[in-house]
This record gives sequence, C-alpha cells and structure tokens, in this order.
Amino acid sequence: MDFKEFGFNAELLEGLLAMGFKNATPIQQQAIPLITANKDLIACAQTGTGKTGAFLLPIMNMLTQKHERHNNVLILTPTRELAQQIDLQVEALSYFTNISSLTVFGGGDGVAYEQQKRSMREGVDIIIATPGRLISHLASGVLKMDQLEHLVLDEADRMLDMGFYDDIMKIVGYLPKTRQTVMFSATMPPKIRKLAATLLNEPEQISLAISKPAEGINQQVYLIHDEQKVPLLTEMLKSATYNRIIVFAGRKEKVKELGKVFKKLGLKAAAFHSDLEQKEREAIMLDFKNDKLNVLIGTDVLSRGIDVTGIDLVINYDAPQDPEDYIHRIGRTARAATTGTAITLVNGKDKRRLANIEKLIERQIDRMPLPEHLGEAPKDEPVGEKKPFKKKKKFFKKKPKPQGTAPAKTE
Repeated sequence: MDFKEFGFNAELLEGLLAMGFKNATPIQQQAIPLITANKDLIACAQTGTGKTGAFLLPIMNMLTQKHERHNNVLILTPTRELAQQIDLQVEALSYFTNISSLTVFGGGDGVAYEQQKRSMREGVDIIIATPGRLISHLASGVLKMDQLEHLVLDEADRMLDMGFYDDIMKIVGYLPKTRQTVMFSATMPPKIRKLAATLLNEPEQISLAISKPAEGINQQVYLIHDEQKVPLLTEMLKSATYNRIIVFAGRKEKVKELGKVFKKLGLKAAAFHSDLEQKEREAIMLDFKNDKLNVLIGTDVLSRGIDVTGIDLVINYDAPQDPEDYIHRIGRTARAATTGTAITLVNGKDKRRLANIEKLIERQIDRMPLPEHLGEAPKDEPVGEKKPFKKKKKFFKKKPKPQGTAPAKTE
C-alpha cells in the first residue's frame, strides 16, 4: 500500500518520501487507519516491522491540522536509546512541518535539564520520555499535561519487565482521562493484557505473527559448561572473521565482567549498561557505529534499543529466558537482506530454554562441536516435558476399635 493512499498532509508526506519510504508495512497498513480514527489500540508487533511509523505518522498528521501549540503527545519508552531513535524519526518526518519534539530521560547535565524545563513551559507537540525523569518534571509542576490528547506506550512489555508498572500508573494519574491511548508490545503476556484493560478504552487489537529469524542468519549452538564459555569466545573474538560483534548476557553484572575480560585480552570491547552516564553511553554507541569498537556487550534491553547496521556476529552468552527475546537478539544481524552469524552458548541448565526457542522458530539449530582442547561438552540429550506436580496421597491406618469388656448376659 502506497503512503499516498492514507491522505497525509502534503508536508508530512514530503518528509516521508524524502526518507525514501514509499510503501507501508503490514503493521502500518493496519494501525494507521485505526489511530487516525482516534481509536485506542493495542498492537503486538516486533522491532523492525515499522511500528514506530505506525503510530508516529497518523498522530503527526493530526498535529499538522492543529494551530495551537501545547504538550499534546506523550510517548513512553523503556530506554534512552529508544527515545532518541524515535526522536530522530520525528525530526526527519517533520522536516517540512512545524511540529516540535522533546526527549526527556535521566543522565543529562544541569544545562540539559533546564532546557527541558523551558521547552515544557513553552509547550511542545511531542514528548518522548523514559518514565523516571518524566515523573520528576510532573511532580515538580514544571510539566503540565492537562491538554494531552495522545498517549503512546512503546515496547510496553519491556517496560513492565524493567519494573516500570508503578511509574506508568503514576504518570497516567497526571493525564486527562479523555485521551487516545496506543500500546505497542513485542509480546502479549497476561500482564500486558491486564495493563491494557486498565489504560485503554474499548481498544482495537492488532496482532502480527512473530516473524521467524531472517534466512540470512547462520544460527549455531554450542553445548558448553560455564567455565568453557570465555575460552571459546576468546578464540572466536580474536579471529579476524568478524568485525562488528554484539554479545548478549542475561545480567548487568555479567555484562560488566565480560567487558573487563575482553579488554584484558586486548579486544576493542565495551560494556553497555544502565550504570553508565548518558554521555558515556552515547560515546560507546558512536564508537561502535564508527568501527572504533568491535565488540559491544549488553543485556536484552540493547536488543530492542540498538539501531546499527553491518553487525556480523551476535553471541548469546546466556540463552535468553524468553524465546521471543532470542529473535530480537539475533535480529540485530543479517538486516536488509545481508548475512550474519548468531551463536548461542547453552549450558546444562539452559537446555529447556533452547528447546523452547527451537519450538518457536520451528527448526533445530545446528549443533557445533566444541574444540577438543576445551574439554568435554554436556551431552545433547532431549529435554522432556515437565510432569505436573501430583500431591501424594496420605494413607492412614485405621485405628482398631477399642476392645471393651463384653456386657454380661442377663438371664
């Protein structure tokens, strides 16, 4: 479907075409008419499907028809990186319009904070924010959202995973009850449906089937003991085969630890985590994009918040607990019809996670032999289904009846 068919404002359409976009993706074809009709919406769509355009375009088109400027749109995201990416798209799409935007997240200096406050007082069309810093502006009274018309929750499942439920509900308390609310989530677990039932008013629903990994990804699995992981990665990362690599670990502490290990090995590596200052995070990402760093180590948050092309290798140091996160992680490579490699290290405890991943993608991932000098690998035994817990029946012996003295016979 051609974007011209949506009837967008001429200036907005000009910005869209200047970016090289002509045809809408499936999620855009379904979501744009519903949002344009001012319907509440809950949509299940993965990163890379065009979901950002699916909510930005119809909302921005509505903004072009308004004359007054106020804090009209709030887009909540789980990470600063995602907030910045959305803001870049807003800037590009609004190039020929007079739509204004502002990103709000923690980690900046006092100057940035004052600039945010000034913009909020003057009024800005679109605010893209992470929950924490936004709450401080709302609580201080600097940010007024009594005229807000559109609320968007992007990557809602990730926000709940990161513990933002209470923050989201606190923010909603500052917003008008009459508004349009749009929620996008890569997965649709019960907690998301519960949140949607709380925030949305008779919402329309869109659910795109979870896409399978791109054909260009060479997926591999190493069955391995934990103590063998670093020696194996050392050999891999020191080879000249891969130039740009992302390593995903399950916990922030492991990310930091691997960053130190790889640096000691002389690799151009950096650990990317939430304890870094915003300037440090931006500098690391810039160095990675400019090939000054070869290896970037992060958690699953990075899989949703990174927009870097040309990634040759993705390594899952820990098998992800959620099989859908596997698709997000390895989707960082082989983008735009290129090829790439995705390697997952699976210890004995993670075999069930591997089984769930293979069930989701409907294929077995190739097992790679562990180099002999690293020792013996765990056995590749099939994982059986968990048996339901049965309560053991308790058997009690019947107590013998008391043997009393038989009554005397009467004559």
